[in-house]
Amino acid sequence: MKLAVLGTTGVMRIDGAARSILDNTGVEIPHAEMLSLFRKAGAEVDESSHRVRIPSALVDECLSAAGKTFAIYGRDRSRRAAFGSGQRNYNSIAGEAYWLDSDGRRRFASLDDVVTASKLVDVLPAVNIAGAMSDPHEIHVSHRCVDVAAAMLRTTTKPITFWFHDRPGAAYIVELFRVLSGSDKDLAEFPPAYPFLEPISPLRFPRNGIDLLFETCKVPLPVPIGPMAQVGLSAPGTLAGTIAQETAELLAGVCVTQLIRPGTPVCFGGIPHAFDMRSTQMIFAGPEQGLMAVAMTEMGKHYGLPVYINVGLTDSKCVDAQAGLEISSTLLMGALAGADIFGHLGIAGVDQASSLEMLVFQHEAIEYVERIMRSFEINDETLALDLIDQLGPGGSFIAEEHTVRHFRREVWIPSILDREYWAAWADGGRKTSADRVKERLESLLASYVPHPFDDNVERE
Repeated sequence: MKLAVLGTTGVMRIDGAARSILDNTGVEIPHAEMLSLFRKAGAEVDESSHRVRIPSALVDECLSAAGKTFAIYGRDRSRRAAFGSGQRNYNSIAGEAYWLDSDGRRRFASLDDVVTASKLVDVLPAVNIAGAMSDPHEIHVSHRCVDVAAAMLRTTTKPITFWFHDRPGAAYIVELFRVLSGSDKDLAEFPPAYPFLEPISPLRFPRNGIDLLFETCKVPLPVPIGPMAQVGLSAPGTLAGTIAQETAELLAGVCVTQLIRPGTPVCFGGIPHAFDMRSTQMIFAGPEQGLMAVAMTEMGKHYGLPVYINVGLTDSKCVDAQAGLEISSTLLMGALAGADIFGHLGIAGVDQASSLEMLVFQHEAIEYVERIMRSFEINDETLALDLIDQLGPGGSFIAEEHTVRHFRREVWIPSILDREYWAAWADGGRKTSADRVKERLESLLASYVPHPFDDNVERE
């Protein structure tokens, strides 16, 4: 099963438009060392405005140099997320300023929340990258990312994701990773995380976001690049124009990584969003989100890169019918398009707060979609003609060995969705999806088993 919206002609039109934007309009890069690298590589650089115009030949050179397959690994190296190899990966959000408690109260997020989120993802089967979910309010931003990384490494054996802040913080984090890995060679081969480079639409790059790459690219850690251009606000009011601009920003980001260190693995983070002119709020999960996610997947695959898209999200603030509609429809579109990773999961509304309940609900949607993506086999065994002939008209298949052998694989069994008879549902307290999510969350957290470091690693 495969879904596309651009096709070959559309991909080439978008590619040509993106290259034209880079060559004629350019991007703003407020980083002296990076400007020097672009100038030496043949780009047109305006020092006074920090404007860089990137010729198409340089784009091709950097695309050719970029690493196109990579993986990130947990402390348990069997728990990994592979990119560019056909695997679908899922991660919880790298961090939000607010946290939504189970009673619906919203508050500033804390380091304790990082630990709780890491415990949950450690036991969620389908989410294979643990996101911090919290940007701890009580820790000064200068060293927040270091404390977050350490807390996650102590708690989960899965690969992790969180927000890097600046170059000094990145240097400390690389040291943490080196202690975990045991050597520079092992760290390069089994990186536990990656820094996320987020261009600021339209056509600008953050200084710190580029600066910290000079530390992480020494390893090198892989770099997902993900601008969040918004239709009609920070990008044109058309989907085609937004996709063209976002592609230009991504290609510029590829050039940034390869000029710092050729061969650095990258991920094409095509995560544009629509914009609601009534509420002046970004839209996480409208139908346009699915369309643009499919289109950006086509663009990334055209360049031979693994692709990151924002699907499986919701504009709803709680687990409800709206959340179910938006999460499942966009996630299915992204999976059918062939993207490599889907995130950031666990957000209530548009960056309104992190929610463990929402993440558990999204996990159910992931399992639903994964069952669809597995499709089904057609062969002599599954067609079961002999059994159909044997039982004949009016027969029952429920007690047959063939049924026992196949039903668990053929029919997905949910953890949360309700399939009870009316009487059983009513006698059980008439529980809603939200009620069942809370129960499931409590059960999952209770199943977590700690993974302490040995004393030497903890001391380091």
